[in-house]
Amino acid sequence: MVVLGIDPGSRRCGYGVVERSEGRLQHLASGVVEPGRRPLAERLGLIFERLSELCVRERVDAVAVEAVFCGRSPRSALALGQARGVALAAAAQAGLPVFEYAPAEVKRAFAGHGCAEKAQMVRMMRTLFGREARFPDEADALAVAVCCLARRFPGAPASPRRGRPAPVVLRPSVRRYGSAR
Repeated sequence: MVVLGIDPGSRRCGYGVVERSEGRLQHLASGVVEPGRRPLAERLGLIFERLSELCVRERVDAVAVEAVFCGRSPRSALALGQARGVALAAAAQAGLPVFEYAPAEVKRAFAGHGCAEKAQMVRMMRTLFGREARFPDEADALAVAVCCLARRFPGAPASPRRGRPAPVVLRPSVRRYGSAR
């Protein structure tokens, strides 16, 4: 199972491609798309083009995108929403299923708790994949891919790269605190 995780942004869009095979996670590709200081339409076009290329080149089975996080201003939230739309369109054009995860859920799946700081996400990337992130957006995108593999396909058998396992029914996790058994 190969998942492309995307941390959308109009100035810097993080991506991470992770494969799970025989119960092990393997880093296939990651980085950021930085369209520079071009007009918004050109930046979105470049992001669409690069993500579309990734879907084909890495033979992705599914795409996972971080849900909108309401930031500092309505204007930045709008630009983020547009970048998410471009990511969703690239996945749709490739005919891939798309899964969305809230930032807290991604952090919980990757770092163990939903309030992880950017630095902790970067450290987890280094620990899990032995790679340094150029930007936190890269680590966040890998975290989105790992979250998808953990949440959506927890028991999916290793499959040929183009094979798609049947969707898995998710069950809420139950945490037991204390020593009562």
